[in-house]
Amino acid sequence: MKTIERAAYSVGGLLILSGVIHGVVLLISGGAWEGPLSLRKPTTFGLSFGLTLINVTFIASFVPLKDRTRTWLLGVFAAASALETLLVSLQAWRGVPSHFNVETSFDAAVAQVLAVGGFTIVGIIVALTSAAFRDGTGLRPPLRLAIRAGLLALVAAQIAGGVMIGTGMQLVFGGEPQRAYATGGWLKPAHAALMHGILVLPLLAWLASRTDWEERTQTRGVSIGIAVYALIVAATIVSVLRTA
Repeated sequence: MKTIERAAYSVGGLLILSGVIHGVVLLISGGAWEGPLSLRKPTTFGLSFGLTLINVTFIASFVPLKDRTRTWLLGVFAAASALETLLVSLQAWRGVPSHFNVETSFDAAVAQVLAVGGFTIVGIIVALTSAAFRDGTGLRPPLRLAIRAGLLALVAAQIAGGVMIGTGMQLVFGGEPQRAYATGGWLKPAHAALMHGILVLPLLAWLASRTDWEERTQTRGVSIGIAVYALIVAATIVSVLRTA
């Protein structure tokens, strides 16, 4: 295991630990689960970013990249994931919203850094996805298919996140910050469903590889799993749009 991979796994573990700690504090304190000031946000950010960082680091080991490129991408991804989680947690403990908040110069700076971090993460995910589609001949077909589908889902998750931020900031600049806090996260269910395809689909390919099925049958099974996952995501999006 390379140094950058050990570092990324360690950061991912710390982010998960942060999410767990915030979740425990939330339960013990009896705080609200909903709302822009809830400790739910650092809880979900820590867990989601931690799991995603670990999954992306593992998946990147299968993507054809030069060592220097992989080191750079994973290093920046780990730093951006940690920064996003840190700033969201900081604002939660300060008792102010992390996103859509431009009330003070400090809050506006935090929101801007979060946006830059988000764009950075999107760029890295797109780069990994592009590399996975450019050359995946060294991988077994079921795993190659699962990795490509999982990365595409992760790209779509970032698009959903961008839409939410754009919607919220439009309301803020339109003089409706409270409406932004209330409705800016309207795509959260779809965002969450898309975020973790990179975990579920490669895991499905690994489970298929543990069977005595022929490779063609394994690939067919992974394809069916991807189709089911896509239907779940589609149903989630339709549900969100109906209630929007």
